Amino acid sequence: MKIYNISFWILFLGVIVANAQKPIIQTKYTADPAPMVHNDTVFLYTTHDEDDAEGFKMLDWLLYTSTDLLNWTDHGSVASLKSFDWCIRDNGAWAQQCVERNGKFYMYCPIHGQGIGVLVADSPYGPFSDPIKKPLVWQKEHWNDIDPTVFIDDDGQAYMYWGNPDVYYVKLNEDMVSYSGGIVKLQENPQHYQEGPWFYKRNGFYYLAFASTCCPEGIGYAMSDKPTGPWETKGHIMKPTHKSRGNHPGIIDYKGRSYVFGLNYDILRMETDEHKERRSTSVAEMFYNPDGTIKEVPYWSENNVEQLGPFNPYRRVESETMAWGYGLKTEKMLNGGIYLTDIDNNEYLCVRGVDFGEKGPSSISFSSASENSGGYIEVRINDPEGPIVGEVEIKPTGANDRFEMMSGKLKSIKGINDLYFCFKSNKEKKIFNIDYWIMTEL
Repeated sequence: MKIYNISFWILFLGVIVANAQKPIIQTKYTADPAPMVHNDTVFLYTTHDEDDAEGFKMLDWLLYTSTDLLNWTDHGSVASLKSFDWCIRDNGAWAQQCVERNGKFYMYCPIHGQGIGVLVADSPYGPFSDPIKKPLVWQKEHWNDIDPTVFIDDDGQAYMYWGNPDVYYVKLNEDMVSYSGGIVKLQENPQHYQEGPWFYKRNGFYYLAFASTCCPEGIGYAMSDKPTGPWETKGHIMKPTHKSRGNHPGIIDYKGRSYVFGLNYDILRMETDEHKERRSTSVAEMFYNPDGTIKEVPYWSENNVEQLGPFNPYRRVESETMAWGYGLKTEKMLNGGIYLTDIDNNEYLCVRGVDFGEKGPSSISFSSASENSGGYIEVRINDPEGPIVGEVEIKPTGANDRFEMMSGKLKSIKGINDLYFCFKSNKEKKIFNIDYWIMTEL
């Protein structure tokens, strides 16, 4: 059920205020962000809180990609509890991480209460499969085996850290699906360590970021000159705040800048003040001091992530690519693609920083489907109530999965603008579905 708390939406998330950084995914509840840079693209793997979750209800792992950090493309579920034949649980797909080695992609997935498994694929998009048919690690005497983070050092040695409330690590073999030596438990945790470690190296320093304190949780970090420690706690990347009950870091360098990803409950707060485990992913730029320590990052909504390059509209653009689309949903097609659905009257989608060029577009076409209602799409720029530059009628196609092309002319738009698709119909709920759109240049 969709509940629109408009006053809270505008006040807290700053939907109208351009300088407020909002959660980057709105069509699903996502948590535990694990970014990976590959081929000049950010691959963001996340956990998935179900829409009806009260406590933790997590069944699969999702993937989103971006090249500008504002517009994200949904690739749906890339793995689930069902990916492991040995999994007997129907819940517990907790924080994962994916890394690349020798042209293969390894996803380390905790199953709460059944240890940590590993999946492998030839592509970062999957499909992922289980190469060892058993947990990689499972300390059956407790349920501490969660939140794995994997890093491959310059000498080729790979490490996996994990754990709550204690911190453990193993040295992974080159095959990335086995390890040598035993499981090592840190004699002393970093100060304020809670869970969710993120292990990486930068400029000769080793870093272990983590969810700190509880509750609320901030993001703390420790540093070392060795991959196995000892670790010296340095402080907070983001201080605990009453605005967010939990957190979980993922850190990358991308296009010459550093970024920290984490989680919050900002989308949930648009709907209810009651606490439920329905979390959302955010990102902020992060800065280092000359000595390698990290400057504290304000809370997510107090940041403004700059777009890393303009968006090209003159190509096939999947409808699930957006910077903002609260209220909308995405689903997988039978052929494996993704489409936009659950579109209601007066909802909208935003694509940020679209470069229309010096000539501008002449028309736009949507691959859309509607059983019997139909409607139309207003094409606006720079605001959901901004100038209308075009309109496309969406006619009934006889079935919600029977997609046909619907086209309309566009007025002259030049330069870089935010693009809004505003959805209209005489029917209020689930008016049509969209697979992709194509814009034609003059």
